[in-house]
Amino acid sequence: MTEAAAVMTEARLSPWTPLRHPVFRALFIAQLASNVGTLMQSVGSAWLMGDLGASSFMIALVPTASMLPVLLVGIPGGALADIFDRRRLLIGGQLWMLVCAAALAIMSFAHVVTPLGLLALTFGLGTGSALSFPAFQAIQPDLVPQHEFRQAFALSSLTFNVGRAVGPAIGGFVVAIGGPGWVFLINAVSFLAIVGVLVWWRQAKPETSSPAETFSGAMRAGLRYAVHSPSLRGILNRTALFCLPAAALQALLPIVARNRLHLSSGGYGVLLGCFGIGAAAAAVIRPRLDHRFDHDQLVFGSTLGLAAALVVEGTSRLTLITGVAMLLGGLAWATALTSTGVASFSALPEWVRARGMGLYMLVLSGAVAFGSAGWGVLANVSLTDAHLAAAAGLVFTLASVRRWRLGTVTGLDLSLVPSDDPRVTMMPHPADGPVLVTVAYEVPGEDVHSFAEAMRLVERHRRRTGAYRWGLFRDLANPHQFIETFVVESWGEHLRQHRRTTVNAEDRFLDPVRRYLGGSNVVVAHYLSVYGPTGQAQTGHSETESL
Repeated sequence: MTEAAAVMTEARLSPWTPLRHPVFRALFIAQLASNVGTLMQSVGSAWLMGDLGASSFMIALVPTASMLPVLLVGIPGGALADIFDRRRLLIGGQLWMLVCAAALAIMSFAHVVTPLGLLALTFGLGTGSALSFPAFQAIQPDLVPQHEFRQAFALSSLTFNVGRAVGPAIGGFVVAIGGPGWVFLINAVSFLAIVGVLVWWRQAKPETSSPAETFSGAMRAGLRYAVHSPSLRGILNRTALFCLPAAALQALLPIVARNRLHLSSGGYGVLLGCFGIGAAAAAVIRPRLDHRFDHDQLVFGSTLGLAAALVVEGTSRLTLITGVAMLLGGLAWATALTSTGVASFSALPEWVRARGMGLYMLVLSGAVAFGSAGWGVLANVSLTDAHLAAAAGLVFTLASVRRWRLGTVTGLDLSLVPSDDPRVTMMPHPADGPVLVTVAYEVPGEDVHSFAEAMRLVERHRRRTGAYRWGLFRDLANPHQFIETFVVESWGEHLRQHRRTTVNAEDRFLDPVRRYLGGSNVVVAHYLSVYGPTGQAQTGHSETESL
């Protein structure tokens, strides 16, 4: 399907189109139930911590214990999802969260919960969620066609936003009637829905002859890809710049509700529900917005909308007006983050997709966490000034649109190009290394400058796919002779590198320099380090292959 045809197809899609696929529909319903349960638990945990007589500091640590795992295991979780069976990893993560929630329920009913025990189990739940997020995002192409992915991403976000809209209210009612133990039990049961769908689903297993990646190697490869991918770096920068000031809207809402509007906890819950309703509405109107605007325009408009919501929240003394501002803020928040999320996904080839989405979640959560803390400190000086400063910060971030454009990922073809293994006489063990690869080029004098510029793009490709050292050298005895060198940490990593070239890289980076290959010299050669990582001697041989 061409890009133009894909855009026309997306324009005709209903926001509910992905629900026609049975597995996606079942997971959507299960995730909706689970997210309602999770948001109910957040109310029960905070309320129980108060009932235990804990200090304000301990109560404030409850959301921290839930969010901190994202910062700690976001990248490791992505690495696990890329090197292990994602379906089994998800089942394990859901069962782990079920055990944590059930343990909280049992301890609560038995009246043996302590503040530290509550924080520890809340941290455990957050860990399971942080490990599951990258895998959930990475399996989306297995559930819906590519042209329906934007709607699928928006619907997945809808499950959380609906949970945010109704979960706290339901949780507060259940706590008031039966106590927090029942909230924890309901949350534990909610995980069974996702486990059931994942057990029923039979995921197609991709065929690969590449050596299996190690956990540490997968993490290094993921970080290396992010460092050397300008598109992904730009998206992560835009996400951080948006979330740092935008975090003030929700972080300062409890202070506004209590001190300026003089509302009870129920009134605060209603305002929080307004934010959730606005965020949920974003998923419904998303197809129409996608038809008229690109990612950059949507984030631009969302930034202005959220800045306006911050100004109203920081100055209004009317609950109704503040509620309308929260609706607008929720709509803008969800629209912007759906755009950055889809753009991040589009910048990632399949082999590193979960790792990239784990890094995206780490950046998002870290920006929200640090932004919330910073605006909270400023609010101690002046609540209104904190809101106005956050709004000004959002407007200021619009200057980054030209530098880091989300639209650079539009039209990228990141499907992998089939490739043969290098042809060598001796086959090293996959763990042997490092491996030095050299590529010879013959370049006419008039093409030297353009060749050197084109090779900068080749360098990024080599580093993204596995090289940790790269160089380009000119033969002083033969000025037309150039040698490209790059070093990969192991033979197995180089074999995987051969399977990480995408159609986009093949067309844009490699094809322009292929015409300079050849001549009387060996085109490509491989050299195995005589001394491996463990210090034992290794031997190697090199021979010709294609680029």
